Amino acid sequence: MGIIIRQSIKGTLVNYLGIVVGFVTTFFILTHYLTTEEVGLTRVLVDAAVLFSSFAQIGTASSIIRFFPYFKDEEGKNHGFFFWTLIVPIFGFLIFLLVLALFKQPIVHLFAEKSSLFVRYFRFVIPLSLFMLYQSVFEANCNVLMRIVVPKLVREVGVRVGLLIIYLLYGFHCISLDGLVIGFCITYLIAVLVDVIYLFSLQKISLKPDLKFISKPLVRDFACYSLLLTLTAIASNTPLLSSFFVSAKLGLGLTGIFAIANYIATVIEIPNRSLNAIVNPNLAQSIKENDWTKAQKLCKNVSLHLLLSSMFIFFIIWINVDVLFMILSNGDDYEAGKSVIFILGMARLANSTFSVSGSALNFSKYYYMSLVLTVLLTTMVIIFNIVFIPIWGINGSAFASFASYFIYYLLMLALVKWKLHISVFSKSQIKVIAIILGLFLINLVWTKSLTLLIMHLPLKALYVAIIDAVLRTIVLLALGVAATYYGKISKEVNDLIERGWRKVF
Repeated sequence: MGIIIRQSIKGTLVNYLGIVVGFVTTFFILTHYLTTEEVGLTRVLVDAAVLFSSFAQIGTASSIIRFFPYFKDEEGKNHGFFFWTLIVPIFGFLIFLLVLALFKQPIVHLFAEKSSLFVRYFRFVIPLSLFMLYQSVFEANCNVLMRIVVPKLVREVGVRVGLLIIYLLYGFHCISLDGLVIGFCITYLIAVLVDVIYLFSLQKISLKPDLKFISKPLVRDFACYSLLLTLTAIASNTPLLSSFFVSAKLGLGLTGIFAIANYIATVIEIPNRSLNAIVNPNLAQSIKENDWTKAQKLCKNVSLHLLLSSMFIFFIIWINVDVLFMILSNGDDYEAGKSVIFILGMARLANSTFSVSGSALNFSKYYYMSLVLTVLLTTMVIIFNIVFIPIWGINGSAFASFASYFIYYLLMLALVKWKLHISVFSKSQIKVIAIILGLFLINLVWTKSLTLLIMHLPLKALYVAIIDAVLRTIVLLALGVAATYYGKISKEVNDLIERGWRKVF
């Protein structure tokens, strides 16, 4: 357990470092040196590469984790397992190239009118997809060898720092737009090379396959599992489809605005990543042992705490969104995404609160039903984007995501209640919603009264807005924490508040 704990702690620190680098890059470099169209181009290139690489993987990254225990043998270099993880994705990538060749003209036609810049650089999706594909594969190999920090450092920090340098070079006119896109590819290529060099430095892998070890049942199980995961992986990248529809229907300029708004909304889900990672092993164990009482308690607990944390983050973002656009470089250009932040924020809030129900379904014997629901989610996102973008523009695309997730989780929660007799709802969740609504009401009163007084300070408008935002956030956050504590919403949260109070005072 020692190595797991050490690697987990280091990995968490790397995640936070990556968030800081990403924040600086997105809000102070991208929006300053790139036009909205160029931001949209970088976003759609990456989204396309992620989507295509998930298809080309044919489930290899997840299959590595699932099947490595069968090959594990340190003295025999794990029976050449690494060799197979290199070979299998090659076939997936060749299939991807074939599909791309067949549909290239329809894709080009789709984007030609509104996003000609994407069409111009579309060919770079191929190397980007290849590099992202093998980055995921090498990371999975490192994970099963219990070495997660270096590949995580490469992905979360190394790639972001590399892209930051590329953006700065472009901003200072050291490279052209062609150089920026090529720089993107080189950054991911370097990441892949670092990962594979690190893998070989562990001296636990081999490129020599042990053909005698491979049996027909093992090949059959691997193929079936990988096929299922391929469909799941493609469907799970549903949120990426929105940027494609915005690019095709509205152009790369609005795609850039949509991308920045989506990045802000994504912050709401940060607690979801950490809490689910901690709880999921316990939830899986409870379901395996048919301890449904414990599983129900875990689901309620996770859903409550994610609703609480995510709602507070959503509240803080929304009451400060106008100031954020004032601080943001070229904020006037991106202010058109204000409504998108709210709509996508609601979608992220629902995903954060109810995602534990999907985990419970995946860990049960009904796991195959989650694939059906995910395919349904993808279908709804496609149809709703086609319907609502012509009506409401980028707000329509955001609404398409929200509506799709709303229906998806209605069905998910009903299915989990029916099949597993598990509900994520609790009375404390009503208290949380009441507290946040109360804070929104207080914020409205503040902006109609105290904000008007603060505006008379003899300072620049930006400084006055920041002072008002900081004071308002501190006061309202303090009121929210107090209401959470005295409302006895969560014993764990109350214990955390009490420990923090004792340390401070």
